[in-house]
Amino acid sequence: MPKKKFVILTGAGISAESGIATFRDAGGLWEGHDVMEVASPQGWKKNPNLVLEFYNARRRQLHEVQPNAAHFALAELQKYFDVQIITQNVDDLHERAGSKNVLHLHGELFKVRSCLNPKDVKYWTTDLNVGDKCTKGAQLRPHIVWFGEDVPLISDAINICQDADLFAIIGTSMQVYPAAGLVDYVRDDVQKYYIDPNPHPIDVAKLIVIAEKGSTGTARMMQDYLKIITN
Repeated sequence: MPKKKFVILTGAGISAESGIATFRDAGGLWEGHDVMEVASPQGWKKNPNLVLEFYNARRRQLHEVQPNAAHFALAELQKYFDVQIITQNVDDLHERAGSKNVLHLHGELFKVRSCLNPKDVKYWTTDLNVGDKCTKGAQLRPHIVWFGEDVPLISDAINICQDADLFAIIGTSMQVYPAAGLVDYVRDDVQKYYIDPNPHPIDVAKLIVIAEKGSTGTARMMQDYLKIITN
């Protein structure tokens, strides 16, 4: 008998317990920066050195942090379900915890791509500087979806959500689109959980809200969902 498909949408909150600052919290990642200066095509054109150093600092930090209990719990769920993670995060903590099927909606910090060909993507774990170029001679840039850019994998994410048998939202404000709209593609009969310390009101069927951080909220959700396969 095939495993039920468990689709999980994660945001910055799930990685906050690992020490990665969230974008919008007080004292968060954007403090001291106009977001359009460090995460937009306009900012890149105006001052590529500033943009590169912003992401270099984040990349260095990513080497120092580790997955937390929520990441490991989702990896554990693969024993029982066909787990598909859709994440807004650009870190690799899901993969390091052992999750196999992870779709990064907003790109990946440990990857860079050519400014000439968006499909020319390379794995990159060190600082990226002006003058680092692809094989065609074009400057490399962070493999990140910036504000004002299309989200290339949104169609894939929609297809995954439409096939969900179970669904969870963990650590996201549900106010950043198009990611926040993915829950609308999940069937009404599918049981849904929303785990976040400050959950934003959303109007969907069969939703259970757990107003807790990712680690404890995910543990509570797992207790309920595992009853599905043990009963």
